[in-house]
Amino acid sequence: MAQIAMPVAPSLALISNPRPLSRAVYFPVLNPPKARGLSIECARVGGVEIPNNKRIEFSLQYIHGIGRSRARKILCDISMDNKVTKDLSEEELITLRDEVSKYVIEGDLRRFNALNIRRLKEIQCYRGIRHIQGLPCRGQRTKNNCRTLKGKKVAIAGKKKK
Repeated sequence: MAQIAMPVAPSLALISNPRPLSRAVYFPVLNPPKARGLSIECARVGGVEIPNNKRIEFSLQYIHGIGRSRARKILCDISMDNKVTKDLSEEELITLRDEVSKYVIEGDLRRFNALNIRRLKEIQCYRGIRHIQGLPCRGQRTKNNCRTLKGKKVAIAGKKKK
């Protein structure tokens, strides 16, 4: 049996047994590679990839620990215009990274919060006990709501409405 190489796409070749053309395999090229170079999808600030197509004030909010007011404060501190992230120059991106690194964000913040909750559980204070039981610890009512903490409703067998 002779094997032949049949061109499938401009850059691909498929080696197969000679068969009728009706059974030939063709791979469509949906997204041809760009020869202009690499296109950067997201800028990396504080260990997080922030979106390119949004303004900096809203892109910074993708970082855990930076909300709306802190993002505005960061922009005021470095006196930067609130422009789209992909329009930032390399120098502006470096100054933005330096300013963001001054705050407790991402993993450090999550670790700090987890340690605080663990401390509350160890000393068995009211808030710690509520964390252990999986109930709200800030004074909310629990008769009707707080489903996010308590979990899904569980039907009790044998209980009938009167």
